[in-house]
Amino acid sequence: MEPILSIREVSKSYGNFKALDKVSLEVPAHSIYGLLGPNGAGKTTLIRIINQITFPDQGEILLGGVPLRPEHVAHIGYLPEERGLYKNMKVGEQALYLAQLKGLSRADARKELNYWFEKLDIGDWWNRKVQELSKGMAQKIQFITTVLHRPRLLIFDEPFSGFDPINAALIKDQILELRREGASIIFSTHRMESVEELCEYIALIHRSHKILEGRLANIKKAYRKNQYQVRWMPRDGDEGLNGMQVLAPVVRSAFDPDEKIWDFVVRLEDEKQGEFMEYLTGRGVLTAFQEVIPSVNDIFIQTVQNQETDA
Repeated sequence: MEPILSIREVSKSYGNFKALDKVSLEVPAHSIYGLLGPNGAGKTTLIRIINQITFPDQGEILLGGVPLRPEHVAHIGYLPEERGLYKNMKVGEQALYLAQLKGLSRADARKELNYWFEKLDIGDWWNRKVQELSKGMAQKIQFITTVLHRPRLLIFDEPFSGFDPINAALIKDQILELRREGASIIFSTHRMESVEELCEYIALIHRSHKILEGRLANIKKAYRKNQYQVRWMPRDGDEGLNGMQVLAPVVRSAFDPDEKIWDFVVRLEDEKQGEFMEYLTGRGVLTAFQEVIPSVNDIFIQTVQNQETDA
């Protein structure tokens, strides 16, 4: 898939502090791309550079294959982690103002805002002041003003912050719909379960360097540990797990004495799977056998810890 955004050898320093050090990323078009990293890793600096809020000391950024220029701001929608609305303005008045800043005419802005206010069930708040809004309601307004001009690239920084589970699910559905309609999305969050649900690609930045990037499914395969979750009921009189240790080491296990069922995780090389399953079925009832796929959270922690060890 062709990249919507290419970041090439970008570096940025603030005095003696190196915020980014020759970071290169490729964000495929029409994808949801997770930008991950611990606090202080350099994510926010990179997002600010993409939005031309600040500029790199070296390197270049291409949007759709073209060097990033000031007019490209109209093609980018940015929802920052730190929100900001004018508290004394009415909701509709402020939304119209922000929409016109994005280049929409007043008539087009009103049309798009009516659509989104109805979609997110906040039409009754048009004439209320922003200071009357809950945090979650204010988040909805800023989400709307980020997406209503239909930008080619959307950048969401912690978009679910402040939302209850129902409204978080609503916003998640809207992000997926925007992706289906052709938007390219950069998604920055510390909520790894959201990355699992939404992202096709991820990059991990740590201490100003990119340390991991790629399609999420491929990264998970690369981090697999050949571990399998097994549920097994041995026949009466069988020695249980002891006899299988030569075939495959047991990582952890638990025994239910009432049902006489073992739940355990075993490390097993691919060529041993058939022999191992034959061993279990010959000595009892095998009810579950599934590979343990590492989660994004597991990969995040392992990769960062490895970098800390190597540093």
